Order: sequence, then C-alpha cells, then structure tokens
Amino acid sequence: MNFKNTSGYFACLRRIGAVFLTVSLISCLSVETQKKRLRPRVSTSEWRLKDIERCVQEDPVKAVHLIGMYDAIYGGEHAENETDPGIVLRLEGLEKEAIQNMKESQRKAVEERRWDDAASLARSLAAMGVAVENTGMEPDLVLAAAKDMLEAGNDLGAFLAAVRAHQHKTLSADDALLFLERAAEARQRRTAAFFLAAAEAVLEDGSRIPGNLRLYAEGQDTAADMIKGVATVVVDRGYRTERGRALPDRILGSAFFVDASGLLITNYHVITSEVDPSYEGYSRMYIRMGDASSARVPAKVVGWDKAMDLALIKADLSPEYVFSVVDRVIPRVGDTVYAIGSPGGLEKTVTSGIVSALGRRFLQIGDVIQIDAAVNHGNSGGPVVDREGRLMGIVFAGIPQYPGLNFAVPAERLADALPAMIAGGKAQRPWLGLTLSETVQGAEIIYVAPFTPAAELRIAEGSLIETINGRTINAPQGALIPALQDVLYPLRPGELVALETSGGKRRVLMTIIRPDIPLMEAAKKDSRERMAAPLFGLVLAPQVGKTFPSSYLVKRVVRGSIADEAGLSEQDPVSIRGFKVEEKEGYALMDINVKKRRMGYLETSIRLPALLDSPDTL
Repeated sequence: MNFKNTSGYFACLRRIGAVFLTVSLISCLSVETQKKRLRPRVSTSEWRLKDIERCVQEDPVKAVHLIGMYDAIYGGEHAENETDPGIVLRLEGLEKEAIQNMKESQRKAVEERRWDDAASLARSLAAMGVAVENTGMEPDLVLAAAKDMLEAGNDLGAFLAAVRAHQHKTLSADDALLFLERAAEARQRRTAAFFLAAAEAVLEDGSRIPGNLRLYAEGQDTAADMIKGVATVVVDRGYRTERGRALPDRILGSAFFVDASGLLITNYHVITSEVDPSYEGYSRMYIRMGDASSARVPAKVVGWDKAMDLALIKADLSPEYVFSVVDRVIPRVGDTVYAIGSPGGLEKTVTSGIVSALGRRFLQIGDVIQIDAAVNHGNSGGPVVDREGRLMGIVFAGIPQYPGLNFAVPAERLADALPAMIAGGKAQRPWLGLTLSETVQGAEIIYVAPFTPAAELRIAEGSLIETINGRTINAPQGALIPALQDVLYPLRPGELVALETSGGKRRVLMTIIRPDIPLMEAAKKDSRERMAAPLFGLVLAPQVGKTFPSSYLVKRVVRGSIADEAGLSEQDPVSIRGFKVEEKEGYALMDINVKKRRMGYLETSIRLPALLDSPDTL
C-alpha cells in the first residue's frame, strides 16, 4: 500500500462517514416526524373544552365564563363553525356541574362564616338566575357579617354592612335596635338617626325604643361639634430644589374621622407619594388637630381607591367627633352646604354655599357634585355636610382660575368604596372592557377593549345595553353611564355579571381587575384607528378602494366628543398621520388630515387631544 497519500485517504473516509451519519440522522428525524404526524391532533375546540373541564373543579365561576366564550366562538351569530349537538350536551352538563360546585362553595363559605365570599358567590349565582337554597340570600349574609363585625368591635364595617342589608331587605325591629344602641355608644348621632328610622318603620308601638336612644338620635350636631372631627393632613416630602435653593416640599390636605378607632377619610391625591410605587423620594405623613404649632401625629394609609380619589388613613387618636357615612343625604341643586377643612393650612375653617350642579363627569367612575362653597388648596379630603350635619360629599377639586367652581365626591360613593378600602391596600374594582356612549336609544357600546371579558365573549360594538344583572337601568339624561357603573362598582373582580344587549343577546361574563387607566392599557394593545372611538369619539371605517392603509371614512361621530367639537361629521374622509400616547402626562394625541364635507371637502390638518382616564368605561 502506498502511504504517501495516507492523510488524504483518511480525510476521504471521514467525509464518507459524515455523509452516512447525516443520512442516518435525517432518516431518524423523518421517522420521528412521521410518528408525530400519525398522532391524533387535538383541535382548538377540544382544547377549550378540556380547559373548561379543568376549571369546573378548580374555578367554577371562570368555567361559566369559558362556556360563554366557547358559545360565542363556535355557536354564536359570528361562529367559526356550527356546534356539534354532542358538544352542546357536554357543555350543558359542564355548566350544571359548575353551578353545583359554586353552590357547594357558597354553602361552605356560610358554614365557615366567610360572609364576603358567600355573598360574592350568591351574586354570581343570581347573575345566572340560580336561587341559593338553605343558606339565605345575599341580604341575610351581609346582615350576618354585620353582626359578626359588631361583636368584634368593628363598628364602621358593621354599620356599612347593616345598611347594605337594609337596602335589599328591611331590618327587623330587633336588628335595628341592636345597631341603634351601638351607634349611640359610639357617639355617632347621624348613624343612630338612621337606625332609629329603620326601627320606627317596622314597629307598630314606638314604646320599645328606649327614650334615651330616641332623644340622642333626634338631636342635632353643630358646626362647632363637627370641626372637632376634622384634621389637617401633612405629607412631608423633604425638600425640592428651585433655582439652586432648597425649599420644603409639603402636601397639605384635610381629613375627617369616620370611626372611633382613628380611621379618617381623605383624598388619594393628597397621600399619593405614600403608596405610589413610582415615587422614589422621601415621604412621611402626619395629621394635626389644631394649628401649625399643634403636635403632629404619625398616620398611615390603610387603603385607597384611585378611581374615586379616596383614601382611608389611620392615626392613634381617639376623636372627639365621628362623622357618619350611614345617614348620608342625596343632594339636590340649590341645597345649602358647608365645607370644613384647612385651606392654606388654616385649620377648622367652615365655608358655606349651595349645590350648584349634579352629574359632573370628572372621575373615571360615577359623577360628582359641583358646589360654590369657597374651598382652596388644603381643603382636599374635607367633609361637605348639609344643614342637619349629614355627610353630603368629600371635597376633591377646584378650579383656581374660576372661583366658585369646586367639586365633591358624593357620600353615597364613599359608602360603596369603604368596604374595599377597609380590607386594606389598593381597592380592586371590576372591569368588563367596554366604552359607552349615551344616545337617545340608550347606552351604546362604541368600543370593546382587547383581551377583556367583553372581547372574549364577543360583545358587539354598536349594540345597546338593555339590562345588567337582570336590571333595566332608567336614569335621567346624562346619568345613564354612571348608573350602569353604580351596578358594577360594589362587585368584586372575579364575579359573574349578566349583560343583555340589543337583539336579546344575553351573555354571562366574569369580571377582571380594572386597570388604573383602562384606555392607556387598551392603547398599548390595539390599533390607532380603533382607539379613535373611545378616546376621541371618532368611529372609523376603512375607505373602500384606497390603497393607502391609513385612509378612512368617518362612520360616526359621538355627540359631545372631541371629534364632534372639532367639527367632524359622518362620511368625512380621514387620514391618520400620527398617534402618540403620553403615558406619564395621561393623555393621547392623534394627528389627522380630514376633508370636511361641510367645508366643500377642503383638506385640513387637525390635532386631537384626549385624556386617557375616560369616565365612560364599564
């Protein structure tokens, strides 16, 4: 053998071996691939059904939502395919099993005296039209919770729960007298007045009411009494630098006691730096009961509701006066009001005025009261009361350049907000994913946010809300959306809500946690042309025959919206030139070119601005 080319010989062998190895690997991979292809594929439909089966045991409330989602995808008007009769029977069986598991969970919650969980499950079952057997309905559960809290010394929670129970089922005389007695012991005259009226409504003989309790409840507190229950809130944020000089950074506000344990109500914007994770500076909160020379008592935040600009704080003080959040008043335009607080740090200031207007939409949820009582920086978080000392609202804003334009959160919304704040931390509110517009026909759905319960169940844009949880909402013009929000607001995320839209379509949805600013989250996930509807009131449709992707026709302009104020109208050709979300500042901008029909199709460029915290979401 000639060994001169030995290296070339072995190199050749290596190449031949590599070829055989590659062929072998390809052959093995081909066999594995063929085996995988022979395995039965699981369809998307079957995958969804298995997910429902799992949730029926682990989370039956979610299972009901997923069943509705399956029906919307495979069996609804815009179904991907017709639902097999066998699958229909399978779904019906799964729904019955989920309902049974919900009832069993509700029964266990009652046995374990977890009243909030039991009431939540009762509401979910009621949304499905299912009666809860042998465990009482929600008012009974709430009343039982109230009695437990009363026994534990939680007066505030007990009074709030008793009122909620009374709203749905009249308190018995014994129950009304029980809470009346505790209210008098706690020195809450207006709360005592509420339970006195409840007792008198069911008693034929008023002699059962002890004379001392009646005398106390029928008395009246003076302004001098009430100012003893109002404190100044000071949030010390260290120093800030301006033009090279260090200046004290202080936030001033007001607060008022709502419980003898030292709980006070103020505004969220007063205490933001105490709880906002994005704030990285120094922050310490105090309250004081007198002037600037008075002792500063450390305070802490218990809970807060950003959407309503409310916060619950606590200080180790025994107040001389406690405001009632039970015997509140529904205001009327022209009613006399008194605002109590610390404008400019001047403690114990009382100003008077009237209710100037109702139904102002300045918060994400509900509406607020407009008053002309003088309030200034430092009044935020202070109480607004009527002539009889009943709580009417909480000051939260004013417009400095327009004296006499001041606003207060209604006391009835505070009562709804308190249970979640008492629980501690950030209040979580339910969310369906809808943006609404009030029309002559009713509340129209103009936008469904992606990846929300409404989107999952394919709630149709352009449809009207007929009922929510079986209730037809009748409200004066301009108050329909807040009235719908009021139904949803007290519920817990994760509960079922029945929504019936125009055409008789009924869906049962599971609510999720409401984002701090819902439309900001939607803008991160959706296209700019779709965001034109909830932000600017501009419903767009692609322009037929146009190759340019940003060319649209105006399908509809929401009345009173930013687009309406800009003079846009239906069938105007529109091109989107830019869209920007300023997350930190809380607004969005859209640049468009529009050929207005009313101006002979003269093309103009317009910049549309919009705040991201729309008050029209559900």
